[in-house]
Amino acid sequence: MAENIFWLGHDSFRLKGEKVVYIDPWKLAAGAEKADVILVTHEHRDHFSPDDIAKISHAGTVVVAPQSVATKGSVQVTVVKPGDKITANGVSIEVVPAYNPNKQFHPKSAGHVGYIVTLNGKRIYHTGDTDLIPEMTQIKCDIALLPVSGKYVMTAVEAVEAAHTLKPALAIPMHYGDADVVGTRADAEEFKRLAKVPVEILEKSK
Repeated sequence: MAENIFWLGHDSFRLKGEKVVYIDPWKLAAGAEKADVILVTHEHRDHFSPDDIAKISHAGTVVVAPQSVATKGSVQVTVVKPGDKITANGVSIEVVPAYNPNKQFHPKSAGHVGYIVTLNGKRIYHTGDTDLIPEMTQIKCDIALLPVSGKYVMTAVEAVEAAHTLKPALAIPMHYGDADVVGTRADAEEFKRLAKVPVEILEKSK
C-alpha cells in the first residue's frame, strides 16, 4: 500500500499517483523529481523551505499552504485553512487542523494544518506537527503519516493512540531521523511495536 509513498526524511514525503505531490519538502537531494503540487503544513524552517520548493517547482506547480507561510512572502501560495477542501492540479485535498493542545510550539490559533490527499483512490493523511487532537475522531483515511518524536509533537505512545483513533489500513511514522530535530528510529520502532494497526517504517528515499 505504501509503494507510492516516499519518505524523504523528517516530515518530508513525495506521493506519486495521477500527479506528483510533495509535503513539507526539506533537505531534498539534487535532481529531485519535479512536483505538480507542493503542500506546506506551517512556516517552521524544517517544514517550509523556499530553496527546496524552488528545486522541485516548474511553471505549473501549485504550492498550497496556510496564511503563516504566505505571510513570509518568499513563495507564491494558494492559502488554505482548516476545513477547506480544494482541488490543486487535479488532486483532491482536504485541509485539517494541526496543533498542540498543551504545548506552546504549535498553538491552535496559529492556523497550522495537516492534509488529506487522495491519490490512486487512497486517502493519505499527513498530520503536520500536531498532538492527538479531538478532530482526529472525524478524519477518515486509508494511510496515516504520524509524528512519533515527542517534544514538539506526539510521542510514540501518543501516536499509537492517534492510530487507534484513526484506524487506518496502514500507519507510517515520521518526525524523526534528522540530526537537526528531535526523534530517532527508536521512536518509530516503539510506535510499530505498540500499534494495533499495520505499520510500515519507510527507509529514506531520494
